[in-house]
Amino acid sequence: MGSNLYGVDLGTANIKAVSKNDGKVFSEKDTVAIKNKKEFYAYGDEAYAMYEKTPSTISVSFPVVNGVIADFANMQRMIEEFFEKNVKNHLKNAEFVIAVPTDITEVEKRSFYELFYKSKMRPKVVRLCEKPIAAAIGIGLDVSESKGLLIVDLGADTTEVSVLSLSGLVYSDLIKVGGNNLDECIIAHIRRKYSLIIGHKTASQLKMELGSAVGNDYGSQVIVGRDVVSGLPIEMEITSADVNEAITEPLNQICQSIKLILEKTPPELARDIIHSGIYCVGGLSLLHDVDKMITNATNIKVNLTSEPDLCAVRGLTNIVAEKKFNSLLYNLKS
Repeated sequence: MGSNLYGVDLGTANIKAVSKNDGKVFSEKDTVAIKNKKEFYAYGDEAYAMYEKTPSTISVSFPVVNGVIADFANMQRMIEEFFEKNVKNHLKNAEFVIAVPTDITEVEKRSFYELFYKSKMRPKVVRLCEKPIAAAIGIGLDVSESKGLLIVDLGADTTEVSVLSLSGLVYSDLIKVGGNNLDECIIAHIRRKYSLIIGHKTASQLKMELGSAVGNDYGSQVIVGRDVVSGLPIEMEITSADVNEAITEPLNQICQSIKLILEKTPPELARDIIHSGIYCVGGLSLLHDVDKMITNATNIKVNLTSEPDLCAVRGLTNIVAEKKFNSLLYNLKS
């Protein structure tokens, strides 16, 4: 594989890419802004800064929904702009390795492939890799051993729970519950309890600063929202208890998914998982006390990692750098 090789993780919240040549990671919000319904106006962090602030002529959207590509044309344009901006003259004969969710259809996987293969970048090679395997390698785990590993990827729109062994997936379950669902629950709860309308950015900030997966108190915060009755903007203090009450139900769904996978896991692999613990990756694993929540539900220790949202994309660099991992990559015919 050539030096112009890039690993890419197209997350719901962020697009992340890493260069094999120097290991540098590029990241932007997975967001596009469209003007007058057809003109590509902005993308990435610039577009996300416009979210919930635009006039009627500009719409901000997220082209990846529930882990799959929902807006192919704008996603492809964003990819082209993203790589042109970050790697410039190093796209000639470039090769791409894309991390894809496991529990999606072959048609949905093909859309990830064609997003790059049919782009104006004209790549030399496009290969795919199962995202849980890439994340495990990014953590530093040896997926080739006959040892059971449980990876929980807590993403923005989805949570993927996977049992790995011998470089393959034994079981995997993808549920449509993630960080964005927690934001929606916070918005609905505050409107119902306080007759206050807040935006998604405010809800996300409350979730990460005040929220606790086990109900611990992390203080309070004064926010600005719109009063339902008067229609005027007002300030209000929101407590950690308010946030915790709002996010309990979706977090319980995540725990239930993990427990269902454990119930299906063969006893010998389950023994390995008990000894090594559960590994959490993805942006939502930064939520306060998420490890304690999963341990309380499963009686198994939980391992958290630094920069959990970058585990998959860093794992791709290891996969392409070492020949022993070549079998983990696969191609699709155009």
